[in-house]
Amino acid sequence: MNHFPSMHHTGTPIRPGNRPLPALRKPVLGLCFGLGIMCAGAVALVGPTRLLAQIEGERGIAPVVNTGNIAVSGIEVDTTGRTAAEARAAGWRQAWQLAWAQSHGAALDAGTIEGLVSSVVVESEEVGPHRYHARLRVEFDRARAGQFVAGQNGAVIRRSAPMLVIPVLYSGGVAQVFEVRGVWQRAWAEYRSGTSAMDYVRPSGAGGDSLLLTAGQAGRRSRVWWRNILDQFGAADVVMPMARLERQWPGGPVHGSFTARYGPDNTYLGSFTMDAPDEAALPGMLAQAITRIDQLYSDALTRGLLRPDASLTLEHPGAAEPGIAGLIALGRKQQADEEAAAAAQDAAGAVWALPLGLPSADAKTGVKPGAKTAEAALTIQFASPDARAVDAALAALKGVPGASGVATTSIAIGGTSVMRAGFAGTPADLAALLRARGWQVAVNGNVLKIRH
Repeated sequence: MNHFPSMHHTGTPIRPGNRPLPALRKPVLGLCFGLGIMCAGAVALVGPTRLLAQIEGERGIAPVVNTGNIAVSGIEVDTTGRTAAEARAAGWRQAWQLAWAQSHGAALDAGTIEGLVSSVVVESEEVGPHRYHARLRVEFDRARAGQFVAGQNGAVIRRSAPMLVIPVLYSGGVAQVFEVRGVWQRAWAEYRSGTSAMDYVRPSGAGGDSLLLTAGQAGRRSRVWWRNILDQFGAADVVMPMARLERQWPGGPVHGSFTARYGPDNTYLGSFTMDAPDEAALPGMLAQAITRIDQLYSDALTRGLLRPDASLTLEHPGAAEPGIAGLIALGRKQQADEEAAAAAQDAAGAVWALPLGLPSADAKTGVKPGAKTAEAALTIQFASPDARAVDAALAALKGVPGASGVATTSIAIGGTSVMRAGFAGTPADLAALLRARGWQVAVNGNVLKIRH
């Protein structure tokens, strides 16, 4: 005969060969409910400080190269002056110009070159009462000087705006970014981006980065959310290199699928696959994959696809959300239609009001009195190394007679910005007016490229 241990609860005992009676369900539910209350109380007693474990631990990997400045080392200078300070100042000015020439920079005046210098590092120096001899390293700010730096063949290298990097890895059916120290994150941290046309902003993944930058962030569309994140990292837009690793067996071959995406809309650029024979060859494969992904981004930059999204800048608050932007555009269209209808009605009334015997058009120009000259919609591209250059270009265009509706459509600090304008005349007429004000202008149809 089977014997069962006694039950430490109230209610009808379980009899051999019978199923538990329904009366037992209430005590069991009560016990579960009590355990839940105890767990909640324990969390309350522990306090919120213990919840910091979500962001603590070994999660982040700092990039090996944190600066993207254009550095030129080993600049030898030997100058003299009435005082030691004057000799040093002359030596530094000479070093700026020599470093700019070695970096294959465009022809710029000394004042402009000085404005592009980020720092000067003294490698060695000898200071005398009237003489200064030193070897210096000059660093130019990449955001401002990148667009003027030319390659060995003399062609200007176009640099991108700062791009936030979110490396997403799919491995073992799990998507991760900075939750753990993954191989894809490590590969991006070890990538030396100094020779790339892309200005990558690579978070370390430490602290709150693991909460802000997750695999789900790539699916967000809110411009307000994106703008807050980009402002925290000092970036203008975002790129999302994605890697999917599939292991045939532990320690065996690894198959990798890589995709290059960018922007708040998770736009697809290109993809490819690579294979590693074993885990030991995986880091090398990932390094080669990053080189190919960087080439995809660089090619897209050359084709003009990686322009900073206007809806991510504070200069375009109406474009913060696509839905709001659509409503604003609809309202503007309705207002333009109403203005056009009112102008047509005024023109019809002006024709009936003409006195008898007077011509209905000017004998010289052939234009009816009160008629407006047709405006051409023009696109103007201009170099914008800093915010002052943007303001100067806008002020110059607004000061041209006949220009109207001048507004920026794309701002890229350290690159080429774009604005639109209406002009009562031909693009050649506008180019002539700008040249008279000291601007260099190139005309291609309705597109003008200006430069001071």
